[in-house]
Amino acid sequence: MQTSSIACPTAGFFRRLAVWVYDLLIVAALLMLAGGAVMAALAIAQALGMSMTPYQDASDFLTHHPIAQPLYTAYLACVICGFYGYFWCKAGQTLGMRAWRLRIQNADGSNIRPTQALIRLATACFGLGNLIVIFDKNNRAFQDHFAECDMIVLPKPAKASKRKKQ
Repeated sequence: MQTSSIACPTAGFFRRLAVWVYDLLIVAALLMLAGGAVMAALAIAQALGMSMTPYQDASDFLTHHPIAQPLYTAYLACVICGFYGYFWCKAGQTLGMRAWRLRIQNADGSNIRPTQALIRLATACFGLGNLIVIFDKNNRAFQDHFAECDMIVLPKPAKASKRKKQ
């Protein structure tokens, strides 16, 4: 789905904030699933004979082991980056963006590239980059400037007639 940014206005601060909260809930659920998968793998490894001494349990192992802790943190960061990168590059929308009719795209209406998605993630400052929208005359966030893309508001879909004409 390609939409020209000329025909659609750019997203304002409050709409971006609503999307951020919506997507935050989805990311939290994904992180719980990803963490659960790691815990299950550690439980299986323990059942097969892996020792976790001197750690009390799998959680203690993941948070205090000098190698497991940074690997686990990197794994969870990859889950977050994968969620946003996949949805932004594939359809231009996360689930929250779809609910609030927003789309991230290049100036020509095409989907952003994976490098642009990584730039957006690196410069978003955990959502604080959206504060720039309040002061920017074009409603562009910090990450929009750096990734050279726009977040637009899609038009409302036309309502279908309740009665079919015969």
